Amino acid sequence: MDIGSIIFIVIFLASTGFFIYKAAQIIRIIKMGRSVNRTDNKGERIKTMVRVALGQSKMVTKPIAGIMHIFIYVAFIITQIELIEILVDGFTGEHRIFMPHLGDFYTFVISFIEILSVLALIATLVFLARRNLLKVPRFVKSEMTGWPKLDGNIILYLEFILVLCIFTMNGADEVLRLRGESHAEGVGSLGFAVSSVIGPALFGGMETETLHLLERIGWWGHFLVVMGFLCYLPFSKHLHILWAFPNVYFSNLKPKGQFSNMESVTNEVKLMLDPNADPFAAPAAAEGEQATEPQKFGAKDVPDLTWVQIMNAYTCTECGRCTAACPANITGKKLSPRKIMMDVRDRAEELGAGLRKDKEYKDDKSLIGDYITEEELWACTTCNACVQECPVNIDPLSIIVDLRRYLVMEESKIPAELVTMNTNIENNQAPWQFSPADRLNWKDEA
Repeated sequence: MDIGSIIFIVIFLASTGFFIYKAAQIIRIIKMGRSVNRTDNKGERIKTMVRVALGQSKMVTKPIAGIMHIFIYVAFIITQIELIEILVDGFTGEHRIFMPHLGDFYTFVISFIEILSVLALIATLVFLARRNLLKVPRFVKSEMTGWPKLDGNIILYLEFILVLCIFTMNGADEVLRLRGESHAEGVGSLGFAVSSVIGPALFGGMETETLHLLERIGWWGHFLVVMGFLCYLPFSKHLHILWAFPNVYFSNLKPKGQFSNMESVTNEVKLMLDPNADPFAAPAAAEGEQATEPQKFGAKDVPDLTWVQIMNAYTCTECGRCTAACPANITGKKLSPRKIMMDVRDRAEELGAGLRKDKEYKDDKSLIGDYITEEELWACTTCNACVQECPVNIDPLSIIVDLRRYLVMEESKIPAELVTMNTNIENNQAPWQFSPADRLNWKDEA
């Protein structure tokens, strides 16, 4: 085994190990959330995952962005075939190890990858222009400054470099093979759809030693970009590449607008309706266990959310479709559903880092107040537009509602307008301050 293969293996194992380590940390953070059962309707969940996560059905509601994203998405998946060959070559010290065994099929596969790579390059340039030149409104909101903006560009820069590496590797190898100097077995054109054209055009006049160097730069560049992306992924919104599938599978299948009942409230109501119940009794505990504290109403901080809601935050692509569709945001209010998800993820990361150092870690912060203001929460109209628009079935509304529930039921904080409305509903069975007996007086005025 030569020194190149040893370096290759060390980089691969180090990068993969680091990614697994960081992914395990994120999984532990997600498990901080409350339990929720999402194991029902397995068949429907699989169909939804195939349609939404794999089939990208909600992406194409915005045709230009949707089609461009599909170019990158399909290229990302299919290009892994070439990556597999690079990994095998790196471990064995061979070069294009599959080519002698697959023949024309190998040429077809690599040609297909090259065509997809060209489409991905076009999409990359379009997305860079949309973010940095055209400045599409949803990409220049206040929450998209600093790291979020840079994060959105980094993947595009890496995609651009990756495509250049692919064509540098294949193009230089094309010319080398025509000269009978390639490491790949055989002589003559590789016949790849794109590099067989651009290879001789760009590299045909170069010396053989230079071509060998360029081919190796492209080969190692491809590998290093992928390994670098693997290490960068846990810190990026692009983690949705992996989380999108479980996130969609475990998404809420109930009709939009159907709120979940709080178990703690349901239990209290049942207690009130049971004439034999002792309202002052502590919650029952199983044999050998200590009595548990009453469940908190709503959510104040990340551990009060469900694990699905925390996973939603880690799956958020920060695309801003939710915020662009939010009527509150459109009318100038402070609420941004995207920011809600980003805040949950940031707070989860902060808590996770603290708990890794000290299992009893506590600080004086919480989601409400330190990350998300009451003004943002009460601006929400609960219209579900954000839920409908999300390409990966994230549900910002469920988090907003749980945070509101805490404010109302734990801290008795509610806007004055809603106090009046609730009082009218309690007294008049309607939001308006009219006696029920006068409700039909309008018909006499018609």
